[in-house]
Amino acid sequence: MTEHSLWRFSRALQRALNDHQFDDLANMIDDEVEWAIYGPIDMFPFLGARKGKAAALEVCRQLADNVSVRRYDREAIMLGVDSASSMLRYSFTALDSHKPISLRLAEFLQFKNGKLTSLRVLLDTFDLVEQALGQPIKLPKIA
Repeated sequence: MTEHSLWRFSRALQRALNDHQFDDLANMIDDEVEWAIYGPIDMFPFLGARKGKAAALEVCRQLADNVSVRRYDREAIMLGVDSASSMLRYSFTALDSHKPISLRLAEFLQFKNGKLTSLRVLLDTFDLVEQALGQPIKLPKIA
């Protein structure tokens, strides 16, 4: 039995983000990958939808220039033959301020011949924005 593509992708992504080593990650991404990280693109311009390997790698480079991964834990996971879904909790450090950032997300990935063809990530954006602002967001009470 061979190793699932998710595990190779996860290791390559962590090396890219923490060590700026993008070769393994580039080799795992399909030329026509569909890449989307849903979140507040006005605050975080590297979020949003992208098409193609070059655009996906640029997102990873922007992330690597802004954060370092301290830790990540998979809370839940489902593996298919060529797909994977996970709930993750990440602990980052912002490189400019050295502030810790905690982030919860759901990821949905599809692979073909060992290469990533589709990535969809849903972020807990409310918590992320509060951390970025450094204060709680005040919402009106709903009766």
